[in-house]
Amino acid sequence: MEKRIAYYHLPGLFEFYELYKAFLPIYREHREYFYDWCEIGSIYGAPADCLWGGGRVGFGEDNPEDVLKLLKEYNIEARLTFSNSLLREEHLKDKKCNRLCRLFEGGGNNGVIIHSDLLLDYLKANYSGLYLVSSTTKVITDFSKFLEEVDRDDFKYVVPDFRLNKSDKLSTLSQQQKDKVEFLCNECCSIQCVDRKACYENVSHKSLGDNVPDHICKHTGNEGYKFSLAMKNPAFIGINDIVDTYLPMGYSNFKIEGRGLGSAIILEFLLYYMTKPEYQLNVRECVYLDTMLDLF
Repeated sequence: MEKRIAYYHLPGLFEFYELYKAFLPIYREHREYFYDWCEIGSIYGAPADCLWGGGRVGFGEDNPEDVLKLLKEYNIEARLTFSNSLLREEHLKDKKCNRLCRLFEGGGNNGVIIHSDLLLDYLKANYSGLYLVSSTTKVITDFSKFLEEVDRDDFKYVVPDFRLNKSDKLSTLSQQQKDKVEFLCNECCSIQCVDRKACYENVSHKSLGDNVPDHICKHTGNEGYKFSLAMKNPAFIGINDIVDTYLPMGYSNFKIEGRGLGSAIILEFLLYYMTKPEYQLNVRECVYLDTMLDLF
């Protein structure tokens, strides 16, 4: 039987550039430290002050040319996270976002994570070299509507709401459909949350510069993200789930969230999802030796 590979789509294209600059050489030079059943499929994110940004407010300030150069060196796809759900026609002219699209379209096989159909039509007309990913910010929890999204030719990948992660209907998809599905693995949000769309819309407002109060989740309040809590989420997808359930079922794409977190917790994700336990200390030490990296 053909061996299946899990492709991880990692957070922080701009937000954690310095971390990846330290981590990727370790990943290349010491491949024996890492599971042989996984690869890095892409790294996603957005710089600070992007009108088209969504999902989480981007805070990366690194030079886009440097970011693109790093990923090209390691043959990793880049994805611009432009999942703002509130875009209007006048926002499509934004110079910064258009410049990023031109740069990344010409820099390899890269994509854009989107929510807005207005932006979808604009990107198809002006940047057809970028593939499109349907964002989880659409909060599609109905399985039949999720399948409709998967069957749209516009998208190379579709990230469903995390509450569909354990649906018993997943086994019914064709292999062509399964190849387009990208599961959000480590969501900490309560599975009972009914405010998820409002939370994402709040971020979209902030990206547009709208003066709106912070969204306070009724389920998690101000406690913030904790990986230990995410692991207890009924929808959590861990490495045993990937190896024992999802890969044998025919699924290969797994998204790790965390753009709004610190680089220390992102390193923990890289250790848990990719690194063999006996080598996790080695990877930590190699990363910590990079004195230019502020992990906290």
